[in-house]
Amino acid sequence: MLFEGVYSVLPTPFTASGDIDVPSLERVVDLIVGAGVDGVTALGVTGEVSRLRERERALVVETVVARVNGRAKVIVGTSADGARVCVEFSREAKALGASAVMVSPPRAPKLNTESVVSHYKTLASAVDLPIVVQDYPPISGFAMEAALLARIAKEIPSARTIKLEDPPTPFKGAAIVAAAGDTKVAILGGLGGVFLLEELLAGAAGVMTGFAYPEVLVNVVRHFKAGRVDEAAAAFYPFVPLMRFEFQEAIGMAIRKEVFRRRGAITDPGTRAPGPVLNDRVRAALDRVLAWTAAQEGASWILG
Repeated sequence: MLFEGVYSVLPTPFTASGDIDVPSLERVVDLIVGAGVDGVTALGVTGEVSRLRERERALVVETVVARVNGRAKVIVGTSADGARVCVEFSREAKALGASAVMVSPPRAPKLNTESVVSHYKTLASAVDLPIVVQDYPPISGFAMEAALLARIAKEIPSARTIKLEDPPTPFKGAAIVAAAGDTKVAILGGLGGVFLLEELLAGAAGVMTGFAYPEVLVNVVRHFKAGRVDEAAAAFYPFVPLMRFEFQEAIGMAIRKEVFRRRGAITDPGTRAPGPVLNDRVRAALDRVLAWTAAQEGASWILG
């Protein structure tokens, strides 16, 4: 029921005409799984899930599960504003081969602690899959305190992995672990990976994010888990400027898709309207940060 290591949140590639680009999605999966991740996450926020029709959601999951082909775990985002819809999405994900579902609190007026706990209990009783609890208040509209997340883990055994994206994440992650007491929880950082090392030092079990260089995340976590903290830091710090640039609010998904295009995985880096469109200045800034990172690492492969 616990997930540890590196989980890459997949982008959803589109063709120039706006349809889902299945071949590009398959290439993204191959690149990411080939980097050694423990799993992938489909239909996450940065996968533009809110802009997909139901049939498109199923197509994405079908494609990802088939392409992964047992090489890694597949987690599927099934958040919804109502418990019934969340359960339906989750049952579909299970039927399509998902290893787990990722769920945020429902967006609802006057949401409170008891209704949040009830939401996760309803899901757990209806669907026999592990649940990754996503704590990302900008999307859910509800801030879950450390005590609430610990309570969910204690009362719902299938919901003991937390994707923590409510900064300061190292501080809050440590508070969740302390509040959980004897109940083991797994904290996965997010937020583009920009606090990965600090989260690991605070007790996180890994990371779940869409950073376009998942091999970097794998390297950092592998060193850290082996007790090589200095080596983990050396593998992490040179990439922080690129992580920070890629995770910019409003345009981050478009930047990430552009990087995947440069890496040969995505044909068209466009997002669905009203998603952002990169201009020449942003592309020039991306050129600069990629070139700097490649120079620091002595690794031309970073440039695509």
